[in-house]
Amino acid sequence: MSFTPLASDFYGFETTLTEQERDFLARLRTWLDTDIKPIVNDHWNRAEFPRQLIKGIADIGAAGLAWEETRPFENSAAFRGWVAVELARVDASVATYLGVHNGLAMGAIAACGSAEQRAEWLPKMAAGNVVGAFGLTEPLSGSDSAQGLRTTARRDGDTWVINGEKRWIGNATFSDVTIIWAKDVDDNQVKGFIVPTSTPGYSATKIENKQSLRIVQNADIVLEDVRIPHSLKLENANSFRDTARVLRATRADVAWGAVGTSIGAYEAAVAYAGERVQFGKTIGSHQLVQDLLAKSLGNITASLALCMRVSDMQDDGTQKDEHSALAKAFATSRMRETVAWCREIFGGNGIVTEYDVIRFFMDAEALYSYEGTREMNTLIVGRAITGTAAFV
Repeated sequence: MSFTPLASDFYGFETTLTEQERDFLARLRTWLDTDIKPIVNDHWNRAEFPRQLIKGIADIGAAGLAWEETRPFENSAAFRGWVAVELARVDASVATYLGVHNGLAMGAIAACGSAEQRAEWLPKMAAGNVVGAFGLTEPLSGSDSAQGLRTTARRDGDTWVINGEKRWIGNATFSDVTIIWAKDVDDNQVKGFIVPTSTPGYSATKIENKQSLRIVQNADIVLEDVRIPHSLKLENANSFRDTARVLRATRADVAWGAVGTSIGAYEAAVAYAGERVQFGKTIGSHQLVQDLLAKSLGNITASLALCMRVSDMQDDGTQKDEHSALAKAFATSRMRETVAWCREIFGGNGIVTEYDVIRFFMDAEALYSYEGTREMNTLIVGRAITGTAAFV
């Protein structure tokens, strides 16, 4: 299938990908434009998740791209970042679904699971037969998850008993398994567990009235004496350092998603600027509109350059927490500016969903906050700069 680089990729970063990677992106883009883009506004308005998305993503091979057990071909971290861009430029919620299922849930099993756990769960999740969620954030613990986790796990012979609550857990209203992070009462260390959502004592309730990422089905989770076999404890998840290994990669993924969200708003604004006529000519002919578009493209381009470099570092093994933290903080901050400038171009029309841009504008707020707030990520970078932690 013929691949055409995005016009918003002003410096042609996509052209550095392999032919096989570009062919995959072309197939993904066609599916998104024909099957997903026409329905997202309706689903966003109704705060409903398009279940056909699960099969579509599985059929096209977009889940499991990073893992040896499931990837359809050898590929780069930059390519996987561009997959996030293609998803988010159509809808940030679509990108978030895959980020949770693939990056966080499958990523936790890939990074912290045993060989047997990887072999058992990753193929089923890549095929869309098992949907994953990731339970770290709690009602009283967000930025301080490393120290403030209140969910507990107690070893009882060949089983573990888990008690606690989780909040803001994406995919959790329909997930088949949720990766639950809990403190072991014996050693006070954070450990990870693959928890089937059908387990007695596990319940998930949809969080209503969200005005950002409305398509994403976030839930409050309650765990009351949830008992699972020891075989479902992630073998190599034995402290928060192991949790952080998962988050290091997914923070970079969120940076890519932020670029895609910016591009979605930018593309809508460019199209509108070429169609909307005021004072006898298209508004794209006016200097102030061109200024907003140029500033938006500058933000997109700078963020893409940063994301490309972080992905290269991920591939060569030099990426550290502070690198993904800076990418996430920078790209989401620039996204917030960009979607506001693009919405401004629409004037009053920009606040109704039929023009697309308000969806990107609203969804940007969630990306700005999740996977570590801007402030927390800047503190991770600040620690690397100064050698001094300033978290408390």
